[in-house]
Amino acid sequence: MESEELIRQIMSEVMANLGKDQVTFAKKPAGASATGTVDRSSYPLGERMPQQIKAATGKPLSEFSFAKVTSGELGAEDFRIAPETLELQAQVAESVGRDTLARNMRRAAELIKVPDAELLEVYNALRPYRSTKAELYGIADNLESTYGCTVNAAFIREAADVYEKRGRLKAE
Repeated sequence: MESEELIRQIMSEVMANLGKDQVTFAKKPAGASATGTVDRSSYPLGERMPQQIKAATGKPLSEFSFAKVTSGELGAEDFRIAPETLELQAQVAESVGRDTLARNMRRAAELIKVPDAELLEVYNALRPYRSTKAELYGIADNLESTYGCTVNAAFIREAADVYEKRGRLKAE
């Protein structure tokens, strides 16, 4: 009973805040710009273009409800964001000059297809003194060839090079 109430409370908060964020923009018509990208006028995406927001499982935002969560029709995997949604968020961020945030969202979009356990291994391997340069390059190669994570692979290779310069690699 207690867990049902907690789920109900969490879902209520999630549904109430869907599409909201810390940044507020003036209301403008939603949609793509002439270049096919979205911009600040499309923000918040959940309100302005909900038909384009989908979970990584492909379920559209319109299918999300408290009833579907409690019935088991929606599971945890349905609450993973789709790479396409992160790309839309990246475009909005770029349109307001938040290029670093946009790059981070694109890196995150690439990593969606990487299993959680493997992602945790990558995270641990990137900690100082945990990996050799060859190991980090191997991880980058694997992410790139297995999952198509070209941006993240370049990021890991760069980290390996920086670790080498700063003496933060594991001794061989």
